[in-house]
Amino acid sequence: MKKHSARVAPLSACNSPVLTLTKVKGEERPRENVVGSTADGQAANGGAPGAEPATGRWRLRCCIKVTAVQFDAPFTLTWFATTWNCLFFPLYYIGHLCKSPERQTPRQRFRECCRFFGDDGLTAKVFFTKVAPFGLLWILTNYLYLQALRKINTTDVSALFCCNKAFVFLLSWIVLRDRFMGVRIVAAIFAIAGIVMMTYADGFHSHSVMGITFVVASASMSALYKVLFKMVLGSAKFGEAALFLTIVGGANFVFISFVPVILYFTHVEYFGSLEDIPWLYLCGVAGLLFAFNILVNFGIAITYPTLISLGIVLSVPVNAMVDLYTCEIHFNAVRLIAVLIICLGFLMLLLPEDWDQCFIQLHAKLQSKREEPAEEEAGPGSSLNWSRRARPSMSTFTH
Repeated sequence: MKKHSARVAPLSACNSPVLTLTKVKGEERPRENVVGSTADGQAANGGAPGAEPATGRWRLRCCIKVTAVQFDAPFTLTWFATTWNCLFFPLYYIGHLCKSPERQTPRQRFRECCRFFGDDGLTAKVFFTKVAPFGLLWILTNYLYLQALRKINTTDVSALFCCNKAFVFLLSWIVLRDRFMGVRIVAAIFAIAGIVMMTYADGFHSHSVMGITFVVASASMSALYKVLFKMVLGSAKFGEAALFLTIVGGANFVFISFVPVILYFTHVEYFGSLEDIPWLYLCGVAGLLFAFNILVNFGIAITYPTLISLGIVLSVPVNAMVDLYTCEIHFNAVRLIAVLIICLGFLMLLLPEDWDQCFIQLHAKLQSKREEPAEEEAGPGSSLNWSRRARPSMSTFTH
């Protein structure tokens, strides 16, 4: 799910105290965290050495600023991107025709995948009890993520969203009665400590606190989505997962299309005429989100799940480099420690359940390799006694 998905959105704003006013149908409405300002641009273009790179940076800020002014509608963007989920099952069926020796018609394949919902298939009761709640959680996850991007920088958002894996463990431990693991409890504590330190790094200002609250809520919705999916629907095959996401996208288009219209006419969200909407950026965000969900849901077929999870952690330094270039953000020591603690907790959650046994086996193998050269250096008279002392340790390890 992502998220994770919106971290490349051009609407993401930097952590700047600058407030600008945008005319919206005769009224002034505050715009928070718009990237860059005229004063910043003039300071960057002051004729000092290196003015050419600063000019390029100022142009990039203006580009993002104009995009944000033209399209200030996070829920509409969420709705637009979620609608692209309708493409999942058609793309899956094309792959089915290319690979499967037994080619089925779209209706046959659809009916077979519908067995995932039960013996009766996809009924109205199943839709409203087993599909609609997950669609709502999907919308909330992405919407809250975009709201967080409007308040704080993308590096903090991507780092804080890594806490969703800790929330998944806690919910699985409480709801699904998963195995207790001390190392994962420590990882969850690291995640919570990182959240507190991230809030402290900004001085508990209401602006940053709201952004952190949004991203933590988004991570919580993502964790709840994963745990409830496992509890209600179990595990899904590729075709079943593709059908499920297609139904979520279709339901989003049919049942939630009226919400962006209401938000537009009530001036809660703003976007200009169809000609002024930055369709290239919107389609780029939706396409990247769609590609992200394909890699996350179907990448397991070609690689390990751990490698996919590592991609989420790697997004943190990538976003940090982008923020340094576009926003000139200065990371203080507290923020850096908070990010490192959260990432460390995320990596600890990737450890397998039998990680302690694997560590013991690795330690024993390394110990045996150290003893072999000592045995070769020993004389003929002492070789027998050494081998006798080494055997019990190996036999104890194997048991």
